[in-house]
Amino acid sequence: MALVDEEYLEEIEKARRQLRLLITINKCAPLMLRLAWNDACTYDAQTRTGGANASIRTPQELKHQANIGLERAVRLCEEVKAKLKKVSYADLYQLAGVVAIELTGGPTINFYPGRQDSDECPPEGRHLSGEEDAKSLRNTFSRMGLRDDKHIVALCGGVRTISYTKGPYGQWTKDPLKFDNSYFVLPMDDALVKDEKFRHFVELYAKDEDTFFKDYAMSHEKLSELGCNLKKPNQPKGSFEKLNQPKGLIGIGLVSLVVTVILGYLMKKRKKNQLKVEEDLDTNL
Repeated sequence: MALVDEEYLEEIEKARRQLRLLITINKCAPLMLRLAWNDACTYDAQTRTGGANASIRTPQELKHQANIGLERAVRLCEEVKAKLKKVSYADLYQLAGVVAIELTGGPTINFYPGRQDSDECPPEGRHLSGEEDAKSLRNTFSRMGLRDDKHIVALCGGVRTISYTKGPYGQWTKDPLKFDNSYFVLPMDDALVKDEKFRHFVELYAKDEDTFFKDYAMSHEKLSELGCNLKKPNQPKGSFEKLNQPKGLIGIGLVSLVVTVILGYLMKKRKKNQLKVEEDLDTNL
């Protein structure tokens, strides 16, 4: 486990701020969520291999069929990592997923650092293909150690809510850059709709977005810690209180504020120039 001291926590906060800016500018929230998801969901609870350990950055693992296109996500994260030497890649990738959810209007997800990097590539074929039936979904999540149907439905909904990929009947949701419960309001995933136990949660989340957000936040936290053994109680008392304060849309709010100030300045300058032109015309007349 990476040494998590006060200096490390300070770098995590810097990483969070830089990731907000990077994701906002590049509009890559779906890509970052996919990076975090694909790195973590390789975990095998029985063999204790894979998991959220940043092995996805290795050339061998990036070549896996499920990881096509994630080279860009790894490259973008490298811009942040280059400035913050202490932060592990594993923490950085999972933090990127957490920030991606928050920036698209999703829930605040508890994030606890301390993940250790690995260069050991897990076997190919551990990712979801998007074509699983209910039995296959349960088997896949059970292999990860996530056996609760609630976690399965919430995580499937979350990863497809902000996604550029399409389901068998078209786009999974109306807006791939907005985290909400629209995936459940217009369910197009046969595996979740046709299974009675899964459908219970689909219908619940379609009616109650707050419950979906709460369950998703808890499920995502579990996913982001697969295979990590973070030993949270051993961390300095109070160290994580500031770290996990609700962030919401702070990043987007800040960008909006900056844009508003700039537009205000330009409009003021334009009005000033217009008055000057009118004064010149009056003088000439």
